[in-house]
Amino acid sequence: MKKILVTGGLGFIGSHTVVELVNAGYEPIIVDDLSNSHPKMLDQLAKIIGHVPQFYKLDLCDEHAVKQLAADEPEIAGIIHFAAFKAVGESVNFPMKYYRNNFYSLINILTAYWEKPLNFVFSSSCTVYGQPEQLPVTENAPVKAAESPYGNTKQIAEEILKDMIASGGSKYKVISLRYFNPVGAHPSALIGELPIGVPQNLVPFITQTAIGKREKITVFGNDYNTSDGSCVRDYIHVVDLAKAHVAALQLMEKESFSGYDVYNLGTGKGSTVLEVIKAFEESTGVKLNYQIGPRRGGDVEQVWGDVTKSKNGLQWQTELGLDVMMKSAWDWEKYIAENPL
Repeated sequence: MKKILVTGGLGFIGSHTVVELVNAGYEPIIVDDLSNSHPKMLDQLAKIIGHVPQFYKLDLCDEHAVKQLAADEPEIAGIIHFAAFKAVGESVNFPMKYYRNNFYSLINILTAYWEKPLNFVFSSSCTVYGQPEQLPVTENAPVKAAESPYGNTKQIAEEILKDMIASGGSKYKVISLRYFNPVGAHPSALIGELPIGVPQNLVPFITQTAIGKREKITVFGNDYNTSDGSCVRDYIHVVDLAKAHVAALQLMEKESFSGYDVYNLGTGKGSTVLEVIKAFEESTGVKLNYQIGPRRGGDVEQVWGDVTKSKNGLQWQTELGLDVMMKSAWDWEKYIAENPL
């Protein structure tokens, strides 16, 4: 059974990917510093997969600790690197926090396993496209000036990985997965998005408002050039997203794959913020209290992806629609209300 190191493996996307790795016959090894995740997620994962996965609590910015991790876990066949700060708005206010964490963690984990032939999946983002000139955006679209320090860390991280492969000095194979907007929760309602403090993303703010944790939702801007004036994003169910990481590993296991490649992960369809709110109300029967507010710094007007390359190259495509995304997110919110972590 191949061991896969999952950094940030107790986070939202990481935890769902751990489940899909087990389903596909891999042995996930989780690394997380718990700065943006909850230690009880380990027990929640155990309820789904039937055992407690191997877990290391450490900060990937600590070079010595990462070297020790590599010594303790030498038989790693692949790494899925989620560990990064990811809030666009926060990155605008605290850019150095984002540059330090997102670069040091990547460089340390790459360096620690430098001598080994590894398949490396990088958690990237559609933010690398900025505001695209053409929609849907393809992987060949120019990488434009980032709209936020968070987006810039993803752009530069991809450049680091490409430079590493181009040097010929490593034995890595690398795939960068450019996510659009992951939402939803596992159908068991045992794991899901668990923001610490005030949510930075739309859907947990919706569910927290619906259950009474928040008074109301603010829609940041209704004067964009979109169908209803609110921003457009490509929302993807987190379970579909998790399965794509398994597909990326399986592609790199083929001798025909070498070097570096990049894939969009989305549904190929955009939805406005107001459409997401309506989908939540229709799929759950719960009415939401929301208001229109000013635009938010760092937000792109509209972006959704062309997913043709992912469908053909990864042999993967999304299966779950916006209604399932909203219903599963709501089921998770209700679960944690009844079973406080």
